[in-house]
Amino acid sequence: MLEGFKKFIARGNMIDMAVGVVMGGAVTTVVNSIVNSVINPFIAMIFGKPNMDGLLAITFNGATVSFGAVLGAILNFLIIAAAVYFCILMPINKFRDMTEALLAKTKLAEQKEAEEKAAEEPSAEEQTVQLLQQIRDELAKQNAARN
Repeated sequence: MLEGFKKFIARGNMIDMAVGVVMGGAVTTVVNSIVNSVINPFIAMIFGKPNMDGLLAITFNGATVSFGAVLGAILNFLIIAAAVYFCILMPINKFRDMTEALLAKTKLAEQKEAEEKAAEEPSAEEQTVQLLQQIRDELAKQNAARN
């Protein structure tokens, strides 16, 4: 039972997921800092409110609908998505493309080398013809030595 658990924990997907959760937390902290220190002050300068929560808020019968809070959440999402794309996905995709190009180049070089090697070596038919010619020449020498 413990052996199966060890395999599950040591599996690459589990480690990748743990790294993703930690990185997500770090990105969230950075994004919250950007929102609270840069974007919200700009909103306060423009609209006179410190954040978007009270912006476009409608209160009716004691219930408050805040479109500004939704806009703030969408803005946070877009910033997180941009950070993940530009800081994580783009470099990984670039590295993957470079690796695939290098592998394709290596494979092409190996194919070219194999073709050149095949061109240098005579084919099986040519080897058979050469062997038969050598046998013929040896038989001709032996017949000439007897006469």
